Amino acid sequence: MTAFLFDGTETAPITVLLAHGAGAPMDSASLTATAKALAEAGFRVARFEFHYMAARRYGHRKPPPRAETVNPEYVKAIAELRAKGVTGALIIGGKSMGGRVASMIADEMFSKGEISGLLCLGYPFHPPAKPTQLRTKHLAALKTPTLICQGTRDEFGTKDEVAGYALSDAIEMLWLEDGDHDLKPRKSISGFSAADHLKTLAEAVKAWTGRIAR
Repeated sequence: MTAFLFDGTETAPITVLLAHGAGAPMDSASLTATAKALAEAGFRVARFEFHYMAARRYGHRKPPPRAETVNPEYVKAIAELRAKGVTGALIIGGKSMGGRVASMIADEMFSKGEISGLLCLGYPFHPPAKPTQLRTKHLAALKTPTLICQGTRDEFGTKDEVAGYALSDAIEMLWLEDGDHDLKPRKSISGFSAADHLKTLAEAVKAWTGRIAR
């Protein structure tokens, strides 16, 4: 069974399902802060872990698998979330690898009417320092309404780099000034705090879902 962490009210009209990044669990400080910001904006947020990460809680130090190999786990998490009685519009996504996995199953789930959209937090467009190893091929033809929230200095894909990619018209970008891969800015340089960016993110997600959620 998939274990979920919930934030927000059960009566929220839209639920956001988030998976973690490759190296940090679902209750990392970054993902926890994001979930709370989304909950404060009126969403129900559910977080879950892929098996390899959940196993680390019991002392099994498994390395992250290839992202596509955990696609079935994400599909299963959607079904188990619904089995728990979660109804209404569902947005899937996650942090870094979690968002990438969600993006690989999104069109299948969207075509079946299972989800309303895709939310990626710091999409890993390429590995750090390897800008030619792109993970964007499936994003060119993506049909699912998508919002990617990215820091302008994310080492997995900066604003300048992403501008040159062939991305589907279904994808909208929210750029957070001076944000790193965790969307955190350097306040002394940008004037923004991490909390500022999370508030901006939550407001943007609310406006975006207002346009696309059914």
